[in-house]
Amino acid sequence: IICACAIITNNKKNLFKKGKVMKVLVFDTIELLYEKLLEEFLTEIKNNPEINLGLATGSTTELLYKGLILDHLENKTSYKDVKVFNLDEYVGLDKEHPQSYAYFMKESLFKHLDINLDNTFIPNGVTTNFSLELANYDQLLKDNQIDLQLLGIGPNSHIAFNEPGSSFDSKTSLVELTEDTRMANSRFFSDLDEVPTQALTMGIGSILNAKRIILVATGPKKAQAIKDTIEGVITTNIPSSILRIHPNIQIYLDKEAAKLLDI
Repeated sequence: IICACAIITNNKKNLFKKGKVMKVLVFDTIELLYEKLLEEFLTEIKNNPEINLGLATGSTTELLYKGLILDHLENKTSYKDVKVFNLDEYVGLDKEHPQSYAYFMKESLFKHLDINLDNTFIPNGVTTNFSLELANYDQLLKDNQIDLQLLGIGPNSHIAFNEPGSSFDSKTSLVELTEDTRMANSRFFSDLDEVPTQALTMGIGSILNAKRIILVATGPKKAQAIKDTIEGVITTNIPSSILRIHPNIQIYLDKEAAKLLDI
């Protein structure tokens, strides 16, 4: 059951110059949010067994991935022809490092499905040639348009590792992580000094090329970022604000993340 579902068509300050409509769904509980999110992903996967999925990492994704695994075990939904393209990876962490995103994806999802690991793509954070790695990942994304892109959001409104100030037409990039982002991610490491200072990230321009985008945010720490994303000015200082121009964007929120919205 969806507690509240609002179609946001805020025309203040000409924010919707291209006539886009952002669908914002606010749920009573996190459990209901992820129940609906899982339903959406399974519908897309079953309707298109060769779907190109853009996936993310971190706590935002864990309940979704557990649901996909349980469905695979119980209902035998197949991933053998699915392709997965991850948003980002830390620089300096190899794929076997417990805090690398490659390791997270393997342990949290891939090893529990029948997916072909040759169809899973994550930027290489320990490459000896970053320019080539970035170019190759960009070409991969051009050759395989993402059908459904999952996004989380940072407290400073970053999407993937596109920090405030990132260009809206950016492609896969080597980026410096802000201290706020490193601090937020330090909970996964022993201390802040262990958190990498750089990452490879899918650019905002590449993210916007996806056919469909679902952004998920829960908890009060994301409330201001969500308000800025949906109701603020479209500006590179709020990287997520550009999502409002996308023709097929949905935002899934719990009540805490939505508490500052004017709805």
